[in-house]
Amino acid sequence: MDKTILTITLNPSVDKSSSVENISPEKKLRCNSPKYEAGGGGVNVSRALKRLEISSDAFFTSGGRTGRLLEELLQAEQLNIFPFYVTTETRENFTVLDIYSNKQYRFGFPRELLTQQEQNEILNRVEIVNPFPDFVVISGSLPAETDADVIKLLVNKCKSKGSKVIIDTSGEALKAALEEGVFLLKPNIGELAALVGKGKLEETDVDQAAQLIISQGKAEIVVVSLGSQGAILFSATEKIQIEAPKVEVKSTVGAGDSMVAGMVSILVKGGDYKEVLSMGIACGSATTMAEGTGLFTKENATRLLNRIRKH
Repeated sequence: MDKTILTITLNPSVDKSSSVENISPEKKLRCNSPKYEAGGGGVNVSRALKRLEISSDAFFTSGGRTGRLLEELLQAEQLNIFPFYVTTETRENFTVLDIYSNKQYRFGFPRELLTQQEQNEILNRVEIVNPFPDFVVISGSLPAETDADVIKLLVNKCKSKGSKVIIDTSGEALKAALEEGVFLLKPNIGELAALVGKGKLEETDVDQAAQLIISQGKAEIVVVSLGSQGAILFSATEKIQIEAPKVEVKSTVGAGDSMVAGMVSILVKGGDYKEVLSMGIACGSATTMAEGTGLFTKENATRLLNRIRKH
């Protein structure tokens, strides 16, 4: 029987994308018709899992007019949603492709902080989830000026219920999560360097940094994302490095979230770590083939997975 999954997104968004012939200052730029999609770390993980025909429950904050649109977009994708209503407006992001240069410009807007009462209520809501999921994915940024301790408390509650926690965030939120210790951590090299107190890491230092985190009990699995070069998975006994397949990159939006979803899709089925990493890279790479803020298609992810397996 497959395991159950909960995704938690404290700072979701509605992502608007469009394209324009040539971006230049002082001119009125006439964009093509916009496309609206749900966004934010855990939200995207649930959306990507749905494409892999794996069910998950998506818990996220929702506020105002944009929050209502976010819920409608997720309902249209037939996700199991559990919105938590907050007083401030859900944020929007805007991505525009300059057709002339084929360059993508990404604009992210902040959202006001979660109040202390809202943070407490979120923790209480998670506490009473029953039955509690086998895997919890806490992914995405925190709203501006929100205390990172809320992530630490979330990780603590999920672990106390016997759940395996997967974290994909950055900055103080990431450090706070690791104070509790998680099952799987997915940093890039810059984030990994910050976690071990270094300004930057050379490639030869990555192994040592990842193993330090594991030996300190901060994570059982560390997957270091290398962008277009692929990723490395570390556990206490294994190191697996897989190159990403070469594809035509149209957008990198959502690639990291798709990678997490790919890995989780194998973890819930009890697959081995090589297959976990292979599927993660396949889904992340397939998402870069989609335009704007779109995620991968299952067909592209399966095709890339087969290419990875042959190497």
